[in-house]
Amino acid sequence: MGHEPAVEGGDGDGQASPVGRLAATVERLRREVRAAQAEADGRALIELAKGILVERLGCGPAQASRQLAELTAQAGVTPLEFAVEVINQASRDRLSEVTSAFLAATAATDPPDGRASAVRLRAAESGALAADDTQAVADSLLEHALTPLGAEAVAIWALGSDGSLALAGSAGFSSAEAGRWRHVPPGVTTVARRGLTERDGEWIRSLSDTGLPSIGQHHHPDGGRIAVPAGTGGRIHGVLEIAWPAPLESPPPAIVRQIEALAELCAHTLETYTLRHPDGVTGPRVLPDVSELMDLADGLHDPALVLVPHLGPDGHLVDFRIHHVNSRFLDPAGRPRGAVNGALLLEAYPMAAGHSELFDRIERVYATGEPFRTHRMRLTALVDDVQLAAVADINVSRHGDSVLLIWRIEDETARLASLLQHAQRLGRIGGFEENLLTGEITWNGQLYHLYGRPVSDSPVPLEDLPAHAHPDDAVAIGRFLRTLLHQRRHASAAFRLQRPDGVTRHIRVVAEPVLDSAGQLYLLRGAYQDISAHHWTEVALAATRDQLAHSEQQASERNRLTLQLQHAIMPPTQAPLEVPGLDVAVRYRPAETQHLVGGDWYDAVVLPSRLVLLCVGDVAGHGIEAATSMVVLRNALRGLAVTGAGPAQLLSWLNMVAHHLTGAVTATAVCGLYDPENNTLRWARAGHLPPVLVRGSEAAPLPLVTGLLLGAVPEATYEEHEVQLAVDDTLLMYTDGLIERRDRSVEESLAQFLTVARAVPPTLDQQLDRLLTHSRSDTDDDTCIVGIRVA
Repeated sequence: MGHEPAVEGGDGDGQASPVGRLAATVERLRREVRAAQAEADGRALIELAKGILVERLGCGPAQASRQLAELTAQAGVTPLEFAVEVINQASRDRLSEVTSAFLAATAATDPPDGRASAVRLRAAESGALAADDTQAVADSLLEHALTPLGAEAVAIWALGSDGSLALAGSAGFSSAEAGRWRHVPPGVTTVARRGLTERDGEWIRSLSDTGLPSIGQHHHPDGGRIAVPAGTGGRIHGVLEIAWPAPLESPPPAIVRQIEALAELCAHTLETYTLRHPDGVTGPRVLPDVSELMDLADGLHDPALVLVPHLGPDGHLVDFRIHHVNSRFLDPAGRPRGAVNGALLLEAYPMAAGHSELFDRIERVYATGEPFRTHRMRLTALVDDVQLAAVADINVSRHGDSVLLIWRIEDETARLASLLQHAQRLGRIGGFEENLLTGEITWNGQLYHLYGRPVSDSPVPLEDLPAHAHPDDAVAIGRFLRTLLHQRRHASAAFRLQRPDGVTRHIRVVAEPVLDSAGQLYLLRGAYQDISAHHWTEVALAATRDQLAHSEQQASERNRLTLQLQHAIMPPTQAPLEVPGLDVAVRYRPAETQHLVGGDWYDAVVLPSRLVLLCVGDVAGHGIEAATSMVVLRNALRGLAVTGAGPAQLLSWLNMVAHHLTGAVTATAVCGLYDPENNTLRWARAGHLPPVLVRGSEAAPLPLVTGLLLGAVPEATYEEHEVQLAVDDTLLMYTDGLIERRDRSVEESLAQFLTVARAVPPTLDQQLDRLLTHSRSDTDDDTCIVGIRVA
């Protein structure tokens, strides 16, 4: 590690190094420069304080100088600090208001040169007012006022007439960075632009949080920014942007007021800058005379007003005076132009500030120079305690120090007439008026179009209407004319108009009589409307309703026959089967919705061989076809069972029956033969769920033997299984309507069914009823259950 060079000559070796002597010289020169700058700033402030004492005490300069020295000694402060106090007491300006708060905010950051913060603030003001360009103003603001607040850089932006921003001066940024930001085109959103559009300025804690581009953004991306508009007398001349190296906490109100005061200082310099550099071109700019703007307003075809700013005692904009109105101007309240010309805007239209926000728009245009245009703005005026409203198209633009307001009140009568024409066209309505005394008839263009006649033809009188209508409508038209002409009452009629081009249109005519003061009929007026589309729509709807009613009647009759057929073959309840040592019970639950009537079936019968035939089945589909196929298969199985064949053979024969039925019927089934003598059950299945055996507190399905569903192939063989039943065993056969759910698999539904089946009530009937009650099926399908219990 090296050692820092000695700044002063050391006593150790009696000789100072050349580098040390050079560094000491540079540091001494810096102190002298700072002292000279401070002395120059101080002399200007002291001379200003002397001038104030000359004016207040009525003495000469020498006496004022002695008086200032004596007062300074009595106060125990430096002459410069006392001079600033005199200036603050005498001026009572905005800078004086923020001085005390500025002192409190910057007390801990006062530089080692001993100058108080109030002195630095007045020095910044002196430098800004004395500077001949904005670059010097930026240097003065950063050095005297902003560095004590922790700011590292400042930029002063000038606002162009086209909305662009030009970097008029900067301090703390490199020359290369300033060169890249010399011009910001209009419409580009930057920190400065946001400060221009926000009335209270833009206060950004961290530049990276917003993503907005700005000058110096790459040096301290997490630093804070403040951008406030710089304006005077209601005019915004630019933006003051201040950069901090670290994130910026919310500044106290005192600091906010101080920065706004500094922005106002910048505005005075920017006003001179824009006069010398309009749109970047060096040279004086001559503001247009108000008389030129008045001539321009008088030459417009639209109503126009010329407004000039009206400033309050403090120099701030409070209103606009109506300097001139052109000959085409129409007041919303109907007042003559002389009553408006020369008045203040808010006095002539006091509601303009609150309801339509017109005043805010004008104020914004005057401040920024950006024009404003809108259509159909609602304006409100208060005249003699009467509130009046109007709708107008507004165009506001700034010309020098004046504002041109183009104010076109909408012609309500013309607008309503246009709306009426569009309504008549869309509604296919034509109006007429017939004078019975003069014979004059007036039609509008839409009525000629309805009649299919050119506008050069003569209108058709109402009395000649039967000649242009369908002969079958003569009675309705005659009743219409009698009511209108003889009974002198409002009347209407619908008829078919036969046009010259051969087209027939369905028309409704409505008319009313108009009587004179003597009670005599002299005028008829009314309207025709083309209701052809409505007529044919009603015809189509009527035909649709008839067809729908016929279809509903057919469907109802079909469902009724299906239910009758199904209930005739399988009533919901059936007398118990008398078999020694065996309880047999069946349940059938039809579908809740009639159109879902299906092909579920069951059977329990004692055969001549004393065996008991037990079976359930389900034919695919719903409706009359499924019910008919169910009857065929059920009866066929009962007939085949008397042959003494086993369950497998019976299903094989039943498969042939199903396959050869019309329509290629498919079905599932379980067939069992129970032998009461040895309590054995032989059974087979055709694509159906196997029976469930309930023994004690356990319930489980019988082994899943192979067997294809019925009707799928011409010939099929089926596997047969035998199970030995014990006393109190219960065997259940069922169709899938008992357990099937849309949101669960068959395995999950079967597990839920087995849980319910494990509870064994005292009787078999109670058990079947309990299974139906606790069924969670949601398919609204038929359900069949056959149960046996060994006694």
